[in-house]
Amino acid sequence: MMAPRLNRQLALEERGFVADGAGGFTESWTVLGLLWAEVNPRTGRDAAGEGAKVSTTSYRIVVRGAPVGHTTRPLPGQRLREGPRVYRIDAVTEADPTARYLVCFAEEELAA
Repeated sequence: MMAPRLNRQLALEERGFVADGAGGFTESWTVLGLLWAEVNPRTGRDAAGEGAKVSTTSYRIVVRGAPVGHTTRPLPGQRLREGPRVYRIDAVTEADPTARYLVCFAEEELAA
């Protein structure tokens, strides 16, 4: 495997919930760390969302490896953020037998 070109800095974020004081909650995101990544688009499609058309693009995002359980090891359900762009992580696997790199399969949704 050739070494990936980690040329984009992404924030790894985890979802949390905060009580709203009225018996419900609001969603919030906490930054767990900053990761350098190689971001490669895969496929895209348009779909009907709730009241609007949504464009969805899938990505293959490579980051440095981290031990299982470490806070900077991405997990499905977390997300990577680059400014206003948000990549929802669907799956994570090791990119090579030595686990020096991890591959995150993610999606970005944009209102069209």
